[in-house]
Amino acid sequence: MLAYLGGFALFVLCIGLSLGLHEAGHLLSAKAFGLKVRRYFVGIGPKMFSFRRGGTEYGVKWIPLGGFCDIAGMTTLDELTPDEQRRAMYQQKAWKRTAVMAAGPVTHFLLGFVVLYALAATLGLPNTTEKPVLASVAGCVADAKTADQVSHPTCAPGRLGPAEAAGIRSGDEIVAVAGKATPTWTQMVTTVRAASGPTQVDVVRDGRRLSFTVDIPRVERPGAGKVGAIGATPVSSLQYGPLDAFGATTDYTGQMFVQTWHKLIEFPQRVPAVVSAIFGGERDPDTPISVVGASRLGGEAVQAGLWSLFFLLLAGMNFFLGVFNLLPLLPLDGGHIAIIWYERVRDWVRRLRGMEAGGPVDFTKLATVTMVLVLIGGLFVALTITADIVNPVRLT
Repeated sequence: MLAYLGGFALFVLCIGLSLGLHEAGHLLSAKAFGLKVRRYFVGIGPKMFSFRRGGTEYGVKWIPLGGFCDIAGMTTLDELTPDEQRRAMYQQKAWKRTAVMAAGPVTHFLLGFVVLYALAATLGLPNTTEKPVLASVAGCVADAKTADQVSHPTCAPGRLGPAEAAGIRSGDEIVAVAGKATPTWTQMVTTVRAASGPTQVDVVRDGRRLSFTVDIPRVERPGAGKVGAIGATPVSSLQYGPLDAFGATTDYTGQMFVQTWHKLIEFPQRVPAVVSAIFGGERDPDTPISVVGASRLGGEAVQAGLWSLFFLLLAGMNFFLGVFNLLPLLPLDGGHIAIIWYERVRDWVRRLRGMEAGGPVDFTKLATVTMVLVLIGGLFVALTITADIVNPVRLT
């Protein structure tokens, strides 16, 4: 129980730090462009402490979630002092304002990448491409009528499996069977199942390509009849060196972006399932979860000793926060960016028509739309938090 609570608290702390760094992205970019930053606080709720430096009040609040960066003139509704007028954000060029607003979400992307890179170079990244690297070689292979019998064959003492007997070891990558390339585990299994008797198996070990002759027996497998088997299991994750980890992390980051985008697109249609789960329905693992739900999973991962999963959850949450904040909806960063470029395009059209540039967008006219979006967003958050408390998604 202590491990679970510690994992839960650690995940919450990490997300709180991520949100604080999100605001730090706004802070640093705003200061780099000479904008006036009045306040930068990490956390929410009552103030723990603060200090002033360079015209900015820095502080920490008691609840380690969220934070804010108060930039003078972010909208025309902001009351400015005479000193702040020329440094107001809405007075700046479109690209500068865009850079400041995008700096927060980009910080989440950078954090997610750093977490994945560290994972790739230490515990490893999930083997999503089915690379045929061996986690282990079995002591033997035997006829099996169930999946459990496949995993736990009855072996005579001292009997070796075909792969082990031929000299193949855990950590080897099988690259060809009977002269046929096997770039994925599925292709390797298909080729092995069609083989029998002495068969050439090529592997890569420590950067060298080696060939072994494996005497492949035909054994019974559930639903497949008699097939060839060598007695080996694939790795679930792959470790990389410091240089290779960059490429692997980049590829995996792309996969996570695609998954995140798909989940955001599917979010509205999964809301009914969340409501059903709140009132006793079975919780679908694919339904949206809140920070509370992610933290519970983080706690369970630590309790089970699955630190790789903990950091994958943390990276995934950062990518989600980054993409979500770029949606073109107020009050999200993406909403502010959309307005900036609306003004830019509008002024370009006005110049083509021989007219002067228009002024900044009047945010009072957007107040109703913004409030509706805030209420809808708040309702979604409340639903997912409630579901994560009364009927959470679990690892098992």
